[in-house]
Amino acid sequence: MSSDVPPSSLERPALARLPDVARRAGVSTATVDRVLNGRPGVRPVTVQRVLKAATELNYVLESDLPAALAPLRLVFLLPAGTNRFLALLGRLIAASGPDLAERNIQARVEFIKSFSPELLARALTQHGRNADGIAFMALEHPAVREAVNALADKGVPTVTLISDLGGARRVACVGLDNRSAGRTAGYLIARFIGARKAKVAMIAGSLSYRAHEEREMGFLHLFEEMFPQIEVVGLREGQDDEARNYRQTRQFLAQHPDLAGLYNIGGGAAGVGKALRDMRRSDVVFVGHGLTPDTRALLLDGTMDAVITQNPESAIASCVAIFSNLRAGREATAGIAPPRIDIVLRENLP
Repeated sequence: MSSDVPPSSLERPALARLPDVARRAGVSTATVDRVLNGRPGVRPVTVQRVLKAATELNYVLESDLPAALAPLRLVFLLPAGTNRFLALLGRLIAASGPDLAERNIQARVEFIKSFSPELLARALTQHGRNADGIAFMALEHPAVREAVNALADKGVPTVTLISDLGGARRVACVGLDNRSAGRTAGYLIARFIGARKAKVAMIAGSLSYRAHEEREMGFLHLFEEMFPQIEVVGLREGQDDEARNYRQTRQFLAQHPDLAGLYNIGGGAAGVGKALRDMRRSDVVFVGHGLTPDTRALLLDGTMDAVITQNPESAIASCVAIFSNLRAGREATAGIAPPRIDIVLRENLP
């Protein structure tokens, strides 16, 4: 290129990315992330090597970007309804606004009619016109997949939250290993029941959620592999609705008076608990998901035996960190630990 070309017309070089620093320093991206974000656990000599590499590459931390940079605009799309865990998640996102604003991030939450893939796909497309990133609880449906892929073509990243979406170009999923969660539920119920023949049942929110389908699969496989004497007598969908879960539970108990265990795969645990109390079936082992005020109360009064949960604050923080990583040119999941399955009993309530 001729030397008389004005500097203002030259193409600006791309910012160095975290993997570039890792290659230059000869360490992992996780180590670079710890050093550049001031976290402990790295040897001093390694710290110096990473800092030297970052300096040589002119690596720019997001915190060093100009304050005038437009805010990072994030949208969280969650299903509406009586799922208390999702409602809690929504409240936490809204409450995090002031803290995120200090980091030049704007986040809003919108609730979409539950189990409507068309409305979810429409919301993804609509918010994708102005958002820099969208986190959403996915429904397994072609319309949703098409909307996500169209956003990817436009450079708008999406993150699936709690439930993933197959074959879609989302950048990451923030959620539990749901097959493992289903197996964990089965193991807990089997151990509570003991070494005897018994019947257990499941209530899902909807199998259009991949998370619920995977939990069901893990639950079934666990009994086939380890507890063949326990029969899984059926699965009903309650749409995460407490009133519907109440009716489904009563129907299970009427059809199978000897039912020994019940796994609530989704939300609406209060409906299941009310049915068990009304029919005086404290003998039924009851395991479900999401630590909320209602499941806490069910644990305390002995109606529920165990809750499988994940930390909602950590889930939100992981989503925000993924979009922040992308804006700063880092790998989407750099420095982000996968969510952990927590088992809560009455005796270890936090």
